[in-house]
Amino acid sequence: MEPLSFLTVNEQPISLEQAVKYLQASGKLTQFIGEIIRQYIIDQEINIRDDIDISSALTEQAIIDFRLKNQLTDPQTFQEWLKKNGTDYQTFHSSIAFNFKLEKLRALVTEPKLPEYFIERKIYLDRVVISRIFVDNRELSEELHTQIEEGGSFEQLAKEYSLTEDRIVNGMMGAISRGTLPDIVRAAIDAANPGELIGPIEIEGRYGLFRVEQFLPASLEDTQLKQTLQNELFEKWLAEKIQKLTVKLQVK
Repeated sequence: MEPLSFLTVNEQPISLEQAVKYLQASGKLTQFIGEIIRQYIIDQEINIRDDIDISSALTEQAIIDFRLKNQLTDPQTFQEWLKKNGTDYQTFHSSIAFNFKLEKLRALVTEPKLPEYFIERKIYLDRVVISRIFVDNRELSEELHTQIEEGGSFEQLAKEYSLTEDRIVNGMMGAISRGTLPDIVRAAIDAANPGELIGPIEIEGRYGLFRVEQFLPASLEDTQLKQTLQNELFEKWLAEKIQKLTVKLQVK
């Protein structure tokens, strides 16, 4: 019995077994199988849950909006677009409905865990804008500290004395994640107010002066951040599901 054709290229059939060999040779078989398993888990979860109900009206409206946005209101033009993209109306309709169900599933899975996860990740999500001057001896760092306290220009002194590359922009580091700062620096900055000068603090044989410019605390009111955290949680949930599966590759 001849193997079933998985794909046809220039009228030449490619069996599933040969396709798997091609994927193995390219090093992409694991990725390919991973995507299949991922979709399998999502599909199974959507099918067994009774709290994922998407109205057909929502799907139809989404399709109308898509056609308006992409200038596909003419039926013939829309049909040509579907054909060009290797699909048909039923498949396109199903994919739109599936996306709504996926978003509903993502929300149901992640929202109960989101507040706790946000607190857990907050130290890395909070940012602070700081400027710095780094020199290689304590005496100079203390002298610079005195000059700044007495009205000297932090920016000018950063340009003249700092050993770091950001001296060319007056020592401005920009927005930095609190979680990436050395513990001793983070503790000092957390206790400071905007505009306050901190240091000198010794770090790996150098002495740093820091000025807090602005605190940028993270918040779940930030829609983009919330979505990012939900995506992270959803991927963790999927990974846990995948770990519990028994997967066997059967080509023949």
